[in-house]
Order: sequence, then C-alpha cells, then structure tokens
Amino acid sequence: MTAALPNGVSSDDIDAFVRRVREQGAELYRDLPWRNTRDPYAIWISEVMLQQTQVARVLTRWERFIARFPTVDALSAASSADVVEEWQGMGYNRRALALKRAADICASEFGGALPVGVDELCKLPGIGEATAAGITAFSRDVPCIYIETNVRAVFIHEFFPDAERVTDKQLRPLVEAACPAEDVRGWYYALLDVGAHLKKTQVNPTRRSASYTRQSAFEGSRRQKRAWIVREVMACPGIADEELHARLDAEELRAGRDRVPVQEYRSIMADLSCEGFFSLTEGGWKA
Repeated sequence: MTAALPNGVSSDDIDAFVRRVREQGAELYRDLPWRNTRDPYAIWISEVMLQQTQVARVLTRWERFIARFPTVDALSAASSADVVEEWQGMGYNRRALALKRAADICASEFGGALPVGVDELCKLPGIGEATAAGITAFSRDVPCIYIETNVRAVFIHEFFPDAERVTDKQLRPLVEAACPAEDVRGWYYALLDVGAHLKKTQVNPTRRSASYTRQSAFEGSRRQKRAWIVREVMACPGIADEELHARLDAEELRAGRDRVPVQEYRSIMADLSCEGFFSLTEGGWKA
C-alpha cells in the first residue's frame, strides 16, 4: 500500500515532477557501460562499486572486474586474495570481501544466480536496501523504492527546498509515488543523471539529508593505513609482522607523519584479520 503523500503535495505535483525529470534526464543521459546490460550479476557489481567510489573511477574498473570474474560462480571460485587484488584502487576493500562472501552463498544456495526481490537480496553480505533496489530496478525493471545519494538530491531539491535533516523516511512516500509501473530503469537513470547534475551546478542538496556525513580526510587516516597494509601484504605474502610494521612506519615517516604506535598497529591488524583479509601464520601475514 502506497504511503500517504506529505501535506501540500498532490498527485498532480508528482506527475509534473516526473515529466520534468524525464525531460531533463533525456538531456543529461550518461551512456554508462553497466546501463547496457540486464544481467543481475553485472549490475550488482556496478551498484557495489558505485556505493563509495566516483563514477569516473568505476568506469575504468567495472569492465575489468567483470572480465576477470564474469559470473557469480567465477567470483565464488576465486580466492579472496584474488578478489581483493582486483579491487585495489577502488577503496573500502571490505566491499570486495562482501562480494566474495555473497557470491559463495549464491553459488551454493541459488544455483549461481542472485536471489529475486529486495528482501531476499538484502540477506546477502554487503547488500543493503539501496543496492538491492538498484539490482531489482535495473536488471528486472520492477518498481521499487531506490534511494541513493543522487536520488536524494533530486527529491530534497524539489520537495524540501528549505528543510534541514531530511530523512529517508520522509522521502520514501514521494519516491514510491513517483516510481512508474513500467520503464523503471529509465526513470531511475533519469533521477541519477539529474541528481548528479544538480550536485555539480548547485549547493549539494544532500547536505540537507539526515544521512549526510562529510567524509574525513584520507591522508594520515586509519583508512589510509589499512589500505596501505592490504596492498603491502598482497604484494609480499608471508611478510613478517615486525617487517610489516617497520615498513608502515617508514611509509608514514616519508609522508612527514609520526611512526604508528604499536597499539594502533595491533588494532588495525586485528580488524583486518577479523574481517577476513589475512591471518598471521608461522610464515608471516598471508591472505
């Protein structure tokens, strides 16, 4: 059952909004490679990549990833180390391990296919409601509530021009009401492209979203240290713990920063081990 529209918004308002977005979307359409497929697997990979990585970078990596791991079964058959290696440069390496774990489940429980439906998809590692809705809309053209950063930008700009801390709960009835019964793909592509344009040409409307958080600086961050460690262990499997810490210290000193305290280093390594990146063996750190 469709949720009630906010006070002051009519079905005519929604219809007019949809027409404007469709028109603007046609003018701003981006011919991105993952838009030329209906393969749920390929679309899943693109949606995960786009979660926290800019489109320009994903453009250089999506086709390469699909070429190396063309199916769910191929991704499941690969080692975690190979998947993380291919993911290098994309950032947030945990996404790669989540992809691998989800592929293992799909290979063993769903015959090498992704499950159907937002609720079922959300049961897989690394897939939240937005990613599940994206897979559903773009691979199956099924109406669903897809709320990601560019979609938020359009709805906040249109329906909450003066509001702060706008929640997704407030957006959901509007997104649901605007979603068409047919050509769901085209509708959400239009929203994504209009939203991307808005964020480039105006003060980013998503800054007024309750879910907006400004990303902390990467240089010198724990995130940067984690990424460097993952790359180093991938490049030097079996590296001794003391040697790895020494190389990390040297990297920090070259960047004009302090050495990494033992407690911080141990904490980072414990996190990476718990997340499944690698483990410390008698032969050193290995994926």
